[in-house]
Amino acid sequence: MILTVIADWLNSFFAGYDHAILSFLHSLAVLTSGYVNWFFRLISLFGDHGIFLIGLSVFLMLFKKTRKIGICMFGAIGCGAIITNFIIKDWIARPRPFMSNILEYKEWWEYAGSVMEDDFSFPSGHTTAITGALMSIFFLSKSNKKYWVFLFILLMGISRNYLMVHYPSDILGGLIVGLIAATIAFYITKLIYYILDKYNNKFFDFVKNFDIVDFIKSHKK
Repeated sequence: MILTVIADWLNSFFAGYDHAILSFLHSLAVLTSGYVNWFFRLISLFGDHGIFLIGLSVFLMLFKKTRKIGICMFGAIGCGAIITNFIIKDWIARPRPFMSNILEYKEWWEYAGSVMEDDFSFPSGHTTAITGALMSIFFLSKSNKKYWVFLFILLMGISRNYLMVHYPSDILGGLIVGLIAATIAFYITKLIYYILDKYNNKFFDFVKNFDIVDFIKSHKK
């Protein structure tokens, strides 16, 4: 009961903030006659069920140079999913904008393509997943190109609002949970590598040093 009160509080406290951003994005949709719907749908697809991000994390784990990032990313996605999809969403049970009692949100949702989502709204699972995954790269990468992750996180948040499947305040929630998940995964990854370095054996050495490229080359000979 008390958590339903939180959903009502979110709707009330962020009403002006949420409406201003959603109204602006609907104006963008109208200005472009809906021709950019496909773009934001494509961006959103990268976060659907975390499939692409999980696949990316597993791919990175195949290479010695990026294994640490892959492990951290995988952990962040998993941690974020547990916090968001198995705890907060069902507890707070905030309906999505197009399912609210504000009729114009449903009309805006239909204009943006009527993308159907059947779970609760707060926080944004897509934003949680991509924030957790890409902040893992930011925490562990030494490349200056890592700052691009913020653009992709921003685009995901905008896409979920443009499609009218989330309130902007849901995006804020997803950013916070994703950052927490990435931080937890970062320290777990550091612990994993501490153990791998401290206790040397063939299995731990294999985990640290295996590289799919070297494996393929060795089996071609």
